[in-house]
Amino acid sequence: MDGHVRKAASGTHWRTQEMFLIQEVMNLIGKGLRLDQVAREMLHLLSEIVGLNRGRIVLKDPEGEGYRIAHSYGLTREEAARGRYAPGEGITGRVIQDGHLIIVQDIDKDPSFLGRAVARAQLPRGAVSFLALPIRVDHRTVGAIACHRIRHRERALSDDLTILRIIATMVSQLLTLSERVERKTRALEEHNDMLARELRLKRARYGIIGTSPALLRALTQVEKVANATASVLLLGESGTGKELFARALHLASPRRDRPFIKVNCAAIPDSLFESELFGHERGAFTGAVEARAGWFEQASGGTIFLDEIGEMPAILQTKLLRTLQEGTVVRLGGTREIQVDMRLVAATNRDLAAEVIHGRFREDLFYRLNVVPITLPPLAERRSDIPDLVLHFLTQANQSNQRNVNLTQAAVAHLARQPWPGNIRQLANFIERLVLLGSEGVLDVEDVRPMLEGALVTAPAALATSPYPAPEREAALRAMGAVRPYLPADSHGHAELRMALSQAGGNKTRAAQRLGLTERQFSYRWRKLQPTA
Repeated sequence: MDGHVRKAASGTHWRTQEMFLIQEVMNLIGKGLRLDQVAREMLHLLSEIVGLNRGRIVLKDPEGEGYRIAHSYGLTREEAARGRYAPGEGITGRVIQDGHLIIVQDIDKDPSFLGRAVARAQLPRGAVSFLALPIRVDHRTVGAIACHRIRHRERALSDDLTILRIIATMVSQLLTLSERVERKTRALEEHNDMLARELRLKRARYGIIGTSPALLRALTQVEKVANATASVLLLGESGTGKELFARALHLASPRRDRPFIKVNCAAIPDSLFESELFGHERGAFTGAVEARAGWFEQASGGTIFLDEIGEMPAILQTKLLRTLQEGTVVRLGGTREIQVDMRLVAATNRDLAAEVIHGRFREDLFYRLNVVPITLPPLAERRSDIPDLVLHFLTQANQSNQRNVNLTQAAVAHLARQPWPGNIRQLANFIERLVLLGSEGVLDVEDVRPMLEGALVTAPAALATSPYPAPEREAALRAMGAVRPYLPADSHGHAELRMALSQAGGNKTRAAQRLGLTERQFSYRWRKLQPTA
């Protein structure tokens, strides 16, 4: 009877100790959610209250491929440092690999017990057991909790295993919370970084985004000549933002409050070129029911931007030269000279000097235009600007299409490493396609990579940086789909334009995308093909 009483008293004592242990561990967790703040004290309580000694928590080694003792109690620093295990190696490695509890009744009689961390001489004499349990997070084993135990003791082994399972579950919960907090923290940091970038974008000069040295050099040149009246020739590959730079020149000049007229020479049919640029009088041609001021007249007092000037017909190059020299225009069908005062900014991706040699461009006009040449850098020379550009186009595309697509920093960094032979225009088109076709939420590298394969950003780097003249290089890139070709002004009929506009819900940008046009090309065709009253 006395034996039963002693056994019952002993059981009551251990239950009290266990409840005290759990209460203390919960108090520790309540003081801080970080495992490194509470792990050692948890293992300390296991040793002091229930006699499970030299406890250790083994987790993935952040600096290697195996696992290491991350937290311990009763081990010296050197002993803990020796506790490194590959999956399947020793008792600890097997527990992590298989995800099952292992009990070593006597470490001296189990050949798979490594004894790596603590030398046998440092352990008590007699039989010593080793208990190791897996730690799981989201149904996967992420580590192990283990300890030494004197084999012959009053306390039942099953009770020790129960308390170890409870502690392992608590460690698992702490790891889960820690992972979630880390993910939230990373997301907040990325969001803050995005907000900081957005702030920088709002402060962008003249709407030109970027702070790379190549871009700032070009902007500095623009500002230096802004107050002059000399013609400016913007040079560079297709898609480098020539229109934005032309507008920047206008905004930085004393003419900023006067008209800014932009003309795409590649989009105007030869038959309409003279009328569009210089205007026409009533009856000058069939359909000219009233006089109309040309773009030079409309730009008087301000700036006119002639994009793709290398496409201008030879006969009109002569008339343009006269306008620049004398400051007058004569409307088609008229005889009166009209005074105009405008600043000319021209742009081309052609090598005009080579065009002059081949007789395709007037030499005297070339020299007149080439007073102040400014070369715009390709995107490959301003990679540090790509993250800001991506955010800008992402925000723009989300707002235009009522979507909510975002990118991780890793995905943005991946985009910044691509060659982008079509420059900013290609990047903008890709981001809009990403927004339209991607699933809403945050997209990572693996979500972006399949779309990149069809975006032809992997065009051979040698071609993108070819020493051949820009027209030949662009022709090759256009053949691969990296550059949007300029189509003739009559490429689409009125019915086709109306159908695309209807399918796009009246949105000209989307209608243009359906037809493979820029919004500017679409608007020009739409305006020209509208039936007159």
